[in-house]
Amino acid sequence: MVTYGFLSTFPPTRCGLATFSLALAQHLHDPAAAERCGVVQVVDRLRPKARQDHTVQLVNGRPWSAGPAIEALNRCDVTIVQHDFDIYGGPDGDEVLAVLEAVEKPQIIVLHTVPAAPAPHRRLVLQRVVDAASAVVVLSHADAATLVMEYRVAPDRISVIPRGAAAVTPARPDRRPAGPQPPTILTWGLIGPGKGIEWALAALGLMRDMDPMPRYLVCGQTHPRVAARDGDAYRESLYRLAREGGVTGHVQFDSTYRTPVALAALIHRADVVLLPYDSRDRTTSAVLAEAVAARRPVVATAFPYARELLGDGAGLVVPYQDPVALSRALRRVLTEPGLADTMQNRSGQLAPRLAWPGIAASYRGLAQAVLGRAAPTSGVNV
Repeated sequence: MVTYGFLSTFPPTRCGLATFSLALAQHLHDPAAAERCGVVQVVDRLRPKARQDHTVQLVNGRPWSAGPAIEALNRCDVTIVQHDFDIYGGPDGDEVLAVLEAVEKPQIIVLHTVPAAPAPHRRLVLQRVVDAASAVVVLSHADAATLVMEYRVAPDRISVIPRGAAAVTPARPDRRPAGPQPPTILTWGLIGPGKGIEWALAALGLMRDMDPMPRYLVCGQTHPRVAARDGDAYRESLYRLAREGGVTGHVQFDSTYRTPVALAALIHRADVVLLPYDSRDRTTSAVLAEAVAARRPVVATAFPYARELLGDGAGLVVPYQDPVALSRALRRVLTEPGLADTMQNRSGQLAPRLAWPGIAASYRGLAQAVLGRAAPTSGVNV
């Protein structure tokens, strides 16, 4: 029997790590194979729980919550930790260090952000996180190279396991209204600075000669931490840019939170998925994995995971903060004969490696290795 302890945000928190952790736990939890999962949920404030809910809460800014979290994780055979700097309390999320360094059982730590040139304190935090790990998982080969070159992590401690994605089939067939319709460009996810939507709006303004002109759908709520700090200032700045650029009538901001099936229907209606990120620290993207799994054409800025996943033809990669390049790439996807079909075919070849059952199997094998029940991995699982 193997018991996996999870340390991460979890639903009802709405963020990419929460969704990631829930999906991985669901695919590792198999009572028939004597595999079970326990959860330590990272929260910003203590939440009421149902009587049958056995999760433990690590409350940011509340040192007393670390003790129960450590005890819960030490009752499991192996802990799977999702790490990103902004989900834990303290400067650069340093409150998590007390937990990681007190857990006595093996820890698989999944790094969602690996900055190549961080500020000194951020570098120190990440170094201590890595030092606490029995095995380190990154989501891209670029992150693995950064760990080796910049943080001096031994390659045999690193496994590259891609983000999982659920290729959910929409509840109903995609039925578009009769007659010619403007093509749809879709960006989705939690909204905040670094998503680069301002550059997408500028690119849209360069496409006003198209007939019909594309519709740009920006779907997602303001990131909770951004909302707590700045309210809707970023979203309001986007409204202003759309007005100033003369594209208000061609942009729709939709803050509806969608279930996976409803989100799948939205993705399948898109003609192209746009990821205009301008954050240089971003190296991976759940949205990108889900777009490829859904076999949609993609245009993305040149963050490392985009270069890796789209480099063989599943999408087009453009420079950061370059609306001219964005508009040209979008125009190509929407007008160049056969290009979108070629991208969809290539995505179809990539999609199976992103499916959650295979991703969970990689984590299962890594857990067996750190528990000494299997030979060590080669350091790369793809």
